[in-house]
Amino acid sequence: MRICIINTGGTISSTGQPLAPMAADRFARAAQDLLGPALAAALPGDALHFDTGLRFSDDGPGTLDSTDLRPSDWCRIARRVLDLYADHDAFVILHGTDTMDYTGAALPLLLNVFDDLGLARAALSKPVILTGAQLPLFTDTPAGLVLNAGSDALANLTGALSCARLRLPEVAIFFDGRLLRGCRALKVSTTRFAAFDSPHLAPLAERGIGIRRGTVAPLPGPAAPDLALDSPAAHAQAMAQLDAVQAGIDDQRVVQITAVPADHRAAAPMLAQQVRAALDQGATGLLLEGFGPGNVPAGDGAMAQVLADADVPVLIASRVIGGQVGAFDYAAGAWIAATGAVTGGDMTPVAALAKMVVLTAAAPHHGWDRATLAALLARGLTGDCAHTDRMDGPLWPGQVLTCGPVRLENDPDAGPRLMRGGAVLWQAPGPGVLRMQGDRLALIGHDGAVLWSGPPAPGAVAILSDDPPALRMLDPAHRAAPVTALAG
Repeated sequence: MRICIINTGGTISSTGQPLAPMAADRFARAAQDLLGPALAAALPGDALHFDTGLRFSDDGPGTLDSTDLRPSDWCRIARRVLDLYADHDAFVILHGTDTMDYTGAALPLLLNVFDDLGLARAALSKPVILTGAQLPLFTDTPAGLVLNAGSDALANLTGALSCARLRLPEVAIFFDGRLLRGCRALKVSTTRFAAFDSPHLAPLAERGIGIRRGTVAPLPGPAAPDLALDSPAAHAQAMAQLDAVQAGIDDQRVVQITAVPADHRAAAPMLAQQVRAALDQGATGLLLEGFGPGNVPAGDGAMAQVLADADVPVLIASRVIGGQVGAFDYAAGAWIAATGAVTGGDMTPVAALAKMVVLTAAAPHHGWDRATLAALLARGLTGDCAHTDRMDGPLWPGQVLTCGPVRLENDPDAGPRLMRGGAVLWQAPGPGVLRMQGDRLALIGHDGAVLWSGPPAPGAVAILSDDPPALRMLDPAHRAAPVTALAG
């Protein structure tokens, strides 16, 4: 494999007192001089290229502590990957740990292009793996740089390079022996070598004596060759999107506000004042971290009013590391659905913020209106959250798909039914399991009998839509022959 190593800065490439990232070319020389034989032995047959072309500034070393990375810097990293895409089979990006999880969530959205239903029109086809360290890879001595024997850096670097051989077509983070989906990772420790965790998704792979694939299926990658970034047309789509996003991403003002215990029954509740102030000062999106499954204090109606008045996307996440924001079953949160706010499912707040920033910047380029943008925020575009609007497998009794006010619920007694609000738009002839059988969507009874089947849709993806309310079977590659399986 031809693996490109891109150095953005961070602790792994830092030296001095206080620690600061060295220039990419100095780091590259040190890595080749001090680690060249060891890397060659660990990766026989692979060609490593230490790229020195990415610079965040014309002054100083050109690299950054990740604390200083801005959203437009995500675009610079994505552009460097796209610029070098045809020349390499995989990319390993050295990055500081402070904001690695933000970059891990943003890059997939910048390296893929999605349509208004969340299907990839241009798709990443090669691994992009972020890694770093809690301690620097090298130490400065009077005789020059030497390997820092007590650091986790070498294990993380060689682990990321080894995991690149799996050729998983997605953005990931490798740290402390585990390969995590980038948009699912969170930094969880400043002192342990296990600095990152993925509370909602098991690792994609683990490194021990060799590399062991995890139980989680990787992202599928391009649905057809002409949709892969290897294709000039798809690559051009990604570049055009990146140009548009980079031009406006630093103008996005996505404000993250966390609910805290306070006097929410006051005449002017503090949380409502914070949201109103953010909107008055030009917020382009709101990310609210609620309690538990997304509950937000209503403040005697003050919050409902301010959210209903908001003319920007509002996404509800949870400050809780595990679990998810779903249907607002508690009275403390039941009012939220009527405001038009979007539930974040099991998306982390880090991924939610990066997603809002990138998608709001991309919306004018794609012509997405507010409703489309809200739907995309709720969809699992890059594996950032579990799908709520499409069938990834059978729809068992008790399971539900949702898209805005439209629900496809498989009632254990009545069977699947398509609903909008309280109205039943389509009702299956009986209880069973809704699944693909051959090239058709079918309802299978408890005895294996086919109770109902839809029109043929070879290789289709089943996606619930709001306009029109239907379960649509779409060709994931070209959408050449959309088929409606269930409709009101």
